[in-house]
Amino acid sequence: MTDDTSDVAPIGEDPRISTLDERLKAARQREEERVNKPAPDGSDANYRLGNRVLAELVGGMVGGAFIGWVIDQFAGTSPWGLLVMLFVGVAVAFRNIIRISSRPPE
Repeated sequence: MTDDTSDVAPIGEDPRISTLDERLKAARQREEERVNKPAPDGSDANYRLGNRVLAELVGGMVGGAFIGWVIDQFAGTSPWGLLVMLFVGVAVAFRNIIRISSRPPE
């Protein structure tokens, strides 16, 4: 028995496998570029604007409620100071949000 392997090419030299390797490398490179690509400027600005609107809304409500609670503690008008100042805080927050949204984009 003789081992005559001169007709059979080794696995690494098969043109289909080398072509597949090249295609895999190109696909990995395209995927790497897609994943690492920075976001467009518009989406970053919209993200910041959304965070600002959320902060205005939450800050107005929490600030108004806190000030109302303090007024209630000193004046003894519980819960009216809290409720009135909570609504004032919401109104101020909405006014700020309307001002932010009516401003022309930068």
